[in-house]
Amino acid sequence: MTIREILENQAHRPWELRTDSWKYYQEWNNVLFFHFQVNHDKLRSYVPSELEIDLFEDKAWISVVIFTMENSRPKHLPAISSISNFHEINFRTYVKANNKTGVYFLSIEGGKRMSCAVAKAISRLPYRHSKIKRSNGVLQSENQQFQDKLDVEFRIGKEIMDKTDLDTWLTERYALFQETDNAINEFEIHHSAWPLNEIDFKMNALNYERFEKIINGHPLKSHYSKGVQVLAWGKKSILKI
Repeated sequence: MTIREILENQAHRPWELRTDSWKYYQEWNNVLFFHFQVNHDKLRSYVPSELEIDLFEDKAWISVVIFTMENSRPKHLPAISSISNFHEINFRTYVKANNKTGVYFLSIEGGKRMSCAVAKAISRLPYRHSKIKRSNGVLQSENQQFQDKLDVEFRIGKEIMDKTDLDTWLTERYALFQETDNAINEFEIHHSAWPLNEIDFKMNALNYERFEKIINGHPLKSHYSKGVQVLAWGKKSILKI
């Protein structure tokens, strides 16, 4: 899909695109979503007080999202594969701010040390490096510093033709909010609506000690997506801390 086609495809968005020009292009490919319903009060301590936790039918959620980042680049520069292409794992929850619904990252791991350093320097998002291995139907990650481990086997199922309201609520998010030392930053993105498939999986390990109080048991929802092409705008400070 061309950039023009991506920009023209807006009917699924909850609000209009920003009027200024996008700054970054990315591809989020071969995406695994694992969604956990969590206790709102326990989640509250993980999210800045300036952000409202977004709820679906009065329930809070955290999603573990695994994908391969490819062709990430600034608008007017080419992608550099050694930096632009890497596996990523993020833990996100759902929030509201500035009259928009979006996500807040509790953790972001990247499979290349240099890619994490560049992404963190540009965005100030909480990237850190982990050893991530991915092959057909298997995803394994380990971080010895934090004693984190993720091990998933999966098989892609049939395409989801009729998305539920919850499917859409969990996936169609066009803003990210993240705190710095003195502000809440907003990042806006745009892409086509997520193509989703069912997924059969076996989660052999999900060991993240700092999230054990809120993530327990088996995911209540899961999805696979072949991916989307993403346009991202620069960060904008919207709230002072």
